Amino acid sequence: MSAQPVNPNLPPDHVTVFIDGVEMAAPKGSMIIQAADKAGIPIPRFCYHEKLPIAANCRMCMVDTEVGGRAAPKPSPACATPVMDGMKIFTRNDKALKAQRNVMEFLLINHPLDCPVCDQGGECELQDLSLGYGRSVNRFVERKRTVADEDLGPLVASEMTRCIHCTRCIRVTAEIAGSYELGGMYRGENLQIGTYDGKPLTTELSGNVIDVCPVGALTNKVFRFKARPWELTARPSLGYHDALGSNLFHHVRRGDLLRSVPRDNEAVNECWLSDRDRYAHEGLSAADRASVPLIRVGQGDSREDFREAGWEEALALASQILRDNAGDGLGMLVHPAASNEEGALLARLAAGLNSGNLDHRIGQLDLSDGAVAEAFGMPVAEIEQADAIVIVGSNVRHEVPLLHQRIRKAFKRGARIHVVNPVDFEFTFGLASKAIVPPSQLAAALAGVEVGDSGNVAVIVGGVAENGPHAAAIRSAAAAFCTAKNAKLCRIPQGANAVGLSRLGVLPTARDAQAMLREPRQAYVLYGIEPGLDFADQQVAMQALGKAQVVAFSQFACTSTRAVADVILPIGALPEIDATLTNLGGIEQQAQAASKLPGAAHSGWRVLRALGGDMQLAGFEFTDLAGLRAGLAPHAVQVARGAAVDVAGAGLEVAASQAIYRSDAVIRRCGALQAQALTKGARVVLNPADAAGLAEGGMVKLRTAAGTAVLPLVIDAGVAAGCAWVESGYGATAPLVAAAKLEVVRA
Repeated sequence: MSAQPVNPNLPPDHVTVFIDGVEMAAPKGSMIIQAADKAGIPIPRFCYHEKLPIAANCRMCMVDTEVGGRAAPKPSPACATPVMDGMKIFTRNDKALKAQRNVMEFLLINHPLDCPVCDQGGECELQDLSLGYGRSVNRFVERKRTVADEDLGPLVASEMTRCIHCTRCIRVTAEIAGSYELGGMYRGENLQIGTYDGKPLTTELSGNVIDVCPVGALTNKVFRFKARPWELTARPSLGYHDALGSNLFHHVRRGDLLRSVPRDNEAVNECWLSDRDRYAHEGLSAADRASVPLIRVGQGDSREDFREAGWEEALALASQILRDNAGDGLGMLVHPAASNEEGALLARLAAGLNSGNLDHRIGQLDLSDGAVAEAFGMPVAEIEQADAIVIVGSNVRHEVPLLHQRIRKAFKRGARIHVVNPVDFEFTFGLASKAIVPPSQLAAALAGVEVGDSGNVAVIVGGVAENGPHAAAIRSAAAAFCTAKNAKLCRIPQGANAVGLSRLGVLPTARDAQAMLREPRQAYVLYGIEPGLDFADQQVAMQALGKAQVVAFSQFACTSTRAVADVILPIGALPEIDATLTNLGGIEQQAQAASKLPGAAHSGWRVLRALGGDMQLAGFEFTDLAGLRAGLAPHAVQVARGAAVDVAGAGLEVAASQAIYRSDAVIRRCGALQAQALTKGARVVLNPADAAGLAEGGMVKLRTAAGTAVLPLVIDAGVAAGCAWVESGYGATAPLVAAAKLEVVRA
């Protein structure tokens, strides 16, 4: 006969426990430390982390327990001891405190105690806990051990002599990143944490080992020795290099942004951060930052062809250009990471100038179906609960790293993952099926995917599909598949704020982005765009812009911007301004200004307010950001459909994906990310059947209707036969990205 529950009124899946005399309910099977955390009762720990599998390595969380009036013979690790009905737990009695202090003494005997020079000083968990649990006298007189450091790459610095073997970093690379790059080597006193092969970390989530490390063993190599934590001010902000909108804090000292760290949000990024969002701030200090208004005085793209000007003069020239070319003669092209505030004002500016040529879909070739960015059909947090997931035309691991991590969690729960792609991209989860076919066959291959009777199905359509020449057909096939299978359609927005800009009407009623470049206008507004690398068809874009008058609102006065602009108006990037973005789940999120604006630069909304005010346009009467935000509202427009892309011709089909660290102007200027192993450089990858007679690593000449390119050749059976894979974001691959097909010139 089973014992009666202590509290019969509890739900059947809960038990009653007493922690330091406090009665509480805890789920059956949960651990003591989880119940204590829920009740706000502190238990010291090093190896335990709520998002990681339990390891019970450090033994710092020792507590005294009593069940049925019988005390346990020795202390128990709170992280690995499940609760029992009626259990009494003592976290602060003599037995528990003695055990915790003894563990602390063992942890410190080999620790170098270099706190004054340790770059983790001031935010070190070991340092904090040793204050309460450490002894005042060191009884260990033997020589401390030392461990040689490995070079983990340009992002993570290591001082493994400080390591206390909590194995959090191992579990992050294994369970969260799925790359299994770190592990324990040797045994006993000789145990070391490392990569074994001595190679740098290659995962796109490597920076998370810094956050979980409780000591100074793994630290941020870019931030290292730049500041102490008590010198920093934390500003809540957002990641703006993919559409997830990861929540983060920017750490600032006297206006300089020195570090970015994750900010917990279970509905978006949990407690993790991709390396792209963590290290991107380095690009803000690039040498070609636009810090003062520039006006053209010459015909070239050098600094001597521009002169510095005051804001009044620069805005007067911009106003004149826009007035002279108002109406259909004006095209307005907007970067899809522009904020909601900036997008709303750009839409008002276009309306005031009577121009229907306004678009943020600058990287998409096929807009013949008038498609715009939409929020996911299910909350991103629910993707990990899906029974089946179909990935179509996406290297999701590089496109949205933390969405890929959610899919991995779904796989570990038992979800069946199906892939339809032109390249067998490397994922960290197993596949139930995969179809590796050229882009023209993606739509047909999707129709053949069998998800069985799975009840909760997500179809994720990514950038390879959305930005390619067959996008409309793939979108149609994905919608039909979702209708037939009762699945949720999740199209990854192509830009950090593509959903927000679509809702606010930053869309064409006349010509879309491609049409206004193929049919050149007399003048253009470029907003936040690096024209040499951000457009789907660089050749057409630069030709059209080069013959027109151009007003460039830009964070960078780069060579390609100077090549086309008549006036450059310097504006702030997201970490420097107050802004709102709408993420792929349709969640509107706010970011606060963190670092100071460079030189005479201003927030984009202020510059637009001044420009619209000078031209006395409607909608620019507000005086502050609150007034602007009070007038923000969704603005539906009848989106003009673009022309179909010509896919005729001979040769190999082009499959273009976005290079993970070449996605926008700020990232491209981040030296640490450009040195990371995932930055492969411009290259072309062919199937062995299509590379017959060509040498791996040699240079090959490739020809398209847009021009030629000479690139290093990689041969990989993971690329579909009849297909050539290139990554966009490089000047060398620009002639290929916009082409449906290319020919390999063998001469």
